[in-house]
Amino acid sequence: MCGRYSFILEDEMIKERFGVTVRSAIYKARYNCAPGQKLAVISNENPEELSLYRWGLIPFWAKDPKIGYKLINARTESVLEKPSFKTSLRSKRCLVLADGFYEWRKSPEKTPFRIMQKDGSAFAMAGLWDKWISPEGEEVRSFSILTTGPNSLMEKIHDRMPVILDRETEKRWIENVRMEDLMEFLKPFPASSMVAYPVSSLVNSSKNDSPELIVPVAL
Repeated sequence: MCGRYSFILEDEMIKERFGVTVRSAIYKARYNCAPGQKLAVISNENPEELSLYRWGLIPFWAKDPKIGYKLINARTESVLEKPSFKTSLRSKRCLVLADGFYEWRKSPEKTPFRIMQKDGSAFAMAGLWDKWISPEGEEVRSFSILTTGPNSLMEKIHDRMPVILDRETEKRWIENVRMEDLMEFLKPFPASSMVAYPVSSLVNSSKNDSPELIVPVAL
């Protein structure tokens, strides 16, 4: 699964990298993005502007918004079979912006790793979103990150990884594309373009959100 990530780009760098308008008043750089937080996405609903959606997809038909904490990820192998995700895959897709993600290796002891592009550049993970309306009439837009099997780098750490889109397919992900083409995008990112390193256990708590979290540590 993908349960934590970072996105710390400054406003101007986001504009340059992803070609969207950024409202500085709403955007906050985060070293420890966690479920339940409002985080940076680019959606097919508003592709020209950076939006903040809540992490943990709440389907439009949900009775209880807490279901979102169970739907932070969507498995590519079953996304078309799940009522929570199949509608969003067809018409509500987004780019989840990041510059690294965290995963925990379980042996010989549980150790957090940060995984990123070799050149340190920002990237987009494939996301699905939905709009839920509370009994009080509040609109809540939320998202889930698609996951796939591991590449050769990730398999040494965990058996899942987020779907990272290459630059050529980022914009296509949020355009009107045939379902067959969409499914072709849902594959592991090349291990040769990625690097992983151990980080402090401070990342274990979502209350911690500082530059110290992305500093390499010795094993």
